[in-house]
Amino acid sequence: MTSTAVEATAAHDSNEVLTTGEVARLLNCSRQHVVNLCDEGLLPFQLVGTHRRVRRDAVEAMRAGPGLSREERRSLWLAHAVAGKIVDNPDTVIRRAHDQLELMRPMVRGRARAWIAEWGQLLDGPVDVLIGALTDRSSHGCELRQNSPFAGALTADERDRVLAAWRQHDRRSDG
Repeated sequence: MTSTAVEATAAHDSNEVLTTGEVARLLNCSRQHVVNLCDEGLLPFQLVGTHRRVRRDAVEAMRAGPGLSREERRSLWLAHAVAGKIVDNPDTVIRRAHDQLELMRPMVRGRARAWIAEWGQLLDGPVDVLIGALTDRSSHGCELRQNSPFAGALTADERDRVLAAWRQHDRRSDG
């Protein structure tokens, strides 16, 4: 993803209203399928004259899927802890992540190469965009975290405390 694409993604207004054609491009489906989703009540819309308009946040929710798996929720909790470390000491954490990326590059194959390249651009960009990507709940964010260069950003003790808190929270959420 180019830095322009990262900035454009971060700049989207969740209240933005889209045409069915724009939604179709975002969902990688036909415009008719979007119309069917609207008519079936699966995608909320409003009529402007005779034309359907869909809010971007509804599209993003649909793209994110039915919710996060247990493993994705666990990963997100760890990502939030790493985000806190970035806020506390951005230069050091980002420099270490760059070093980790360099170690990862020769070992990755296939789609992972694209994730590594995206992390490289994120690490070179604004810290708030980096933190947004790191803690993104979408399927894209989940995939990105699977190839995170932040191994070692948390000490073993910090990681254990975060995971203990997550397990306690997760049990309460399930019960």
